[in-house]
Amino acid sequence: MKNAAKNLVLTCTLGLLAAGASLAQTSGRINYEATQRTDMSQVRVIINGQAVKPGSPDFPTDIPESRSFGMTLSFAGPYAKEQREGGAMVMRTVEDGPGSAPQVSRVARPIEETVYLDLANRNTTTVLTVKKDDGATAYRTEAPIPAPANWTVTSQTKKIAGYTCRKATVPYKKETYTVWFTTDLPFTYSPVRDLTPEKGVVLALESEQEQFRAAKVDLKPVPEAEVQPSATAQKVTAAELKDAREKAMADFRQKMMEGGGLRINRN
Repeated sequence: MKNAAKNLVLTCTLGLLAAGASLAQTSGRINYEATQRTDMSQVRVIINGQAVKPGSPDFPTDIPESRSFGMTLSFAGPYAKEQREGGAMVMRTVEDGPGSAPQVSRVARPIEETVYLDLANRNTTTVLTVKKDDGATAYRTEAPIPAPANWTVTSQTKKIAGYTCRKATVPYKKETYTVWFTTDLPFTYSPVRDLTPEKGVVLALESEQEQFRAAKVDLKPVPEAEVQPSATAQKVTAAELKDAREKAMADFRQKMMEGGGLRINRN
């Protein structure tokens, strides 16, 4: 009887531990490290009030070929939120006069953009907040997550951030991306929306133009309210949100041009 009781206690304890681990995995954060090649068509350079295009003798030669940044996915239940680091600043260069060294300062962008995900329904909500002197206005638009297409899943595996991942190759944007995904987390996600698998979480992907890699998966609890968009944001179409973003940046560039040269690296 005593041995039977011990076995029962041990079984119950193991069951509770397994249940606790399963519950813990329904919320947490994934920290990605990312690198993207600089798209020169998105770089705006203005010297003495005149736009300078790539290929011009006056175009700066010190613009880096790529940029690195961190991104955090916070998830709780069927919802998640993406937050990018290092993309909320622009760089301003002011020439004081002939032969003088440029002055470089970092200035906050007039917009904040956050992506929320309904993981169960494969849907995203982008919230754009436009800041002005008299306050801020928030806009939101929704879009479905595309279904996977032309994935070739291989038998090759490797560990990333403690999880066993399978390798897949996917043709995308005239390249072949290498994608590593795990099915050991209870949801489906990719840091590149068009490279979301049918099932699983992408912990790494790479191509000639960009790469993402999960550095850490932290399964500490995340409040569900933190990963859901505010209902007060004004609902608009994708085209209207794009117009609001471009107008805010155009107004900002106009203000920044006053008094000197300007270089903006758009993210």
